[in-house]
Amino acid sequence: MRWGVEKRLEFIEFRLFWEGGINRADIMDQFGVSVPQASKDLTLYEVKAPGNLAYDKSAKRYLAAENFKPVFLNPDAGAYLAQLRAGGLSGDGLEENWLSAVPSFDTMPIPYRRVTVGVLRKILATIRANRAVEIKYQSMSDRRPHPEWRWITPHALGNDGLRWHVRAFCHIDRKFKDFILSRCLEIRGDADPEAAPLDDHFWQEKFSVTLVPNPKLSDPQQDVVAQDYEMHEGKVVVAVRMALLYYFLKRLRLDVADALDRPQEAPVIVSNRAEFDAALKEAML
Repeated sequence: MRWGVEKRLEFIEFRLFWEGGINRADIMDQFGVSVPQASKDLTLYEVKAPGNLAYDKSAKRYLAAENFKPVFLNPDAGAYLAQLRAGGLSGDGLEENWLSAVPSFDTMPIPYRRVTVGVLRKILATIRANRAVEIKYQSMSDRRPHPEWRWITPHALGNDGLRWHVRAFCHIDRKFKDFILSRCLEIRGDADPEAAPLDDHFWQEKFSVTLVPNPKLSDPQQDVVAQDYEMHEGKVVVAVRMALLYYFLKRLRLDVADALDRPQEAPVIVSNRAEFDAALKEAML
């Protein structure tokens, strides 16, 4: 099938599985197709997925049949919730998502970190061209209390869940570092690169973090934590870029697990902690 047709059939199945039904208007609104085309799509879906549709004459709507079995989708709870979250964060509704019957929901508001469009555009172009660029950067270091111009050779973008940074070779400190995009105030220039992406060992290499339930929890609580994190045999191994280990540590509160009075506040701990600490120390040098 053509890509557009298959995409519409996936959409039909998505609505049937997650929202229990669909009609022609849903397809027309989502894809901008005509009434005849929407009817053809529903007919084709009946052919490709026999027994999945049940027509409700009173509601003039196709419903998911009692023995509904997905054919075009591999239903994923994470994918559904990601669409829900994306709609909540977009600020302009869920129009680009496949959701319509949206439950009442909200996401924790996070203060917006302003990134200058021109700065981001230039950094992206610099990465594509494998060049160096000069940024006016406000560091939080005591040694650099005022903004200063510095040359960097950027090669990647990173996100710690709260903010974006550019991973780059710093021409002043002569090593790869993270520069928070919202603190890149201005950008200018063009020069030859002083390092290659493959030179950034801590970006290229990953460390396997082994997480286990906090042993201070009760056995049933540890069981549900293992279920939460899809652990197998009581553990889950997460491959993390060494350059992102510090952010991983902070986001999962792994650095304060031993100090917290309530183990419920840190449901997982690192079982290979000695190796983890060594890798983190190396990556932060």
